[in-house]
Amino acid sequence: MNWLTQPIENLNNAPVQRSFLTIVSGLPRSGTSLMMQMLSAGGLPALTDQIRTPDDDNPRGYFEFDKVKQIKRDQSWLADSQGKVVKMVHLLLQDLPLDRQYRIVMMRRDLQEVVKSQTTMLIRSGKSGANMPQEQLMKVFQTQLNGVLQWLADRPAYFRVMEVHYSTLVADPAAHALQVNDFLDGGLDTHAMAAAVDPSLYRNRAT
Repeated sequence: MNWLTQPIENLNNAPVQRSFLTIVSGLPRSGTSLMMQMLSAGGLPALTDQIRTPDDDNPRGYFEFDKVKQIKRDQSWLADSQGKVVKMVHLLLQDLPLDRQYRIVMMRRDLQEVVKSQTTMLIRSGKSGANMPQEQLMKVFQTQLNGVLQWLADRPAYFRVMEVHYSTLVADPAAHALQVNDFLDGGLDTHAMAAAVDPSLYRNRAT
């Protein structure tokens, strides 16, 4: 298990105390792994168990933490989550307990690209995907996202949300690194965050 615990410092070398859990969320294949890579490079401790190893679809790793999948039944890992970042698929956000504060970095990506990337990954792994037409799957994803974002917006005492679009992030990582750093109360190495973005890994673009 890889629980990173290095301190976060600002430009004055004073530790930044974050009283919230940062969550990187979004649809599958929307850029959540990239944002986790950026935040980890910037110095934010990441909750990750490295069970899912890097592969051709995510050569720099998935940064997943398997316990988040059991959030309804097991919330014990949240006790040591303050000041850290974890990746969580969008639908699981509604299972989080309303007993603490969260900052959500919600990754957005063109739905055509999401479906195309997911299909490519499933084919490469020899698995079958959703048994529905692409247009219908895109509508399902959009409906899910709209519902989750509204649920979060209805609970401002617990959630603050920043939406980041994958295509614009890849096009200008330096600007986005500054914006994300500000959203998370500063103290991150924004140069390292921007350097973690490799435009050559932006594959499966919309036609």
